[in-house]
Amino acid sequence: MSVTTGLFYLFSAILLAAAFRVITTRNPVHAVLYLVLTFFQASMIWMLLKAEFLSLTLVLVYVGAVMVLFLFVVMMLDVNMEEMRIGFWKHFPLAAVLGILIIAEMSVVLMGGFQLADEPSRLDAAVKTGVQLANSKALGQLLYTQYIYPLEVATAILLVGMIAAIALTLRQRKDSKAMDPAAQVRVTAKDRMTIVKLAATLPALPLEVPAEAPSVESKT
Repeated sequence: MSVTTGLFYLFSAILLAAAFRVITTRNPVHAVLYLVLTFFQASMIWMLLKAEFLSLTLVLVYVGAVMVLFLFVVMMLDVNMEEMRIGFWKHFPLAAVLGILIIAEMSVVLMGGFQLADEPSRLDAAVKTGVQLANSKALGQLLYTQYIYPLEVATAILLVGMIAAIALTLRQRKDSKAMDPAAQVRVTAKDRMTIVKLAATLPALPLEVPAEAPSVESKT
């Protein structure tokens, strides 16, 4: 068994154990931490498959952004686990059917075997010239040449979603304390600071030193 195969089995075992703990642990904070560990192991498997860009994207996007946000939300909210467990056995038959279906599909794929190529496909130009491009560079050239229009459509949709989120946040509410940016720009130094004349302060009085208590001599 090669080193790559051994690392694959190691990362896969840790991934399965962490994923199992995500759904079995009772503490939601621990569940999020186990999910972070699961994503890390999946990233290592991507790295073994020579998909460096996907591996780093998984760490940066999911672990560095999404999971950290989930962790802060879970820690800030007062989650009552007893209320969340209400109705578990009511939805258990549907969840069991879906689980069995997923296991059956994975079994069919595993028994059929994987048909993987030795090397990932490159761009046509790189193949013709014989130049070996890096994983991220080849993906970037592919996105900005053949898939430039779908990429622009996706960026436009994301921009519209971001503007909509900002508009919903800045809507007029009674409990909102937002400031008008135009009014802030027009403010002058006189409006920001007011000089008030005050009377001169009196000199501090000297501190009175308490008299020493008379010593009591013991009578012999």
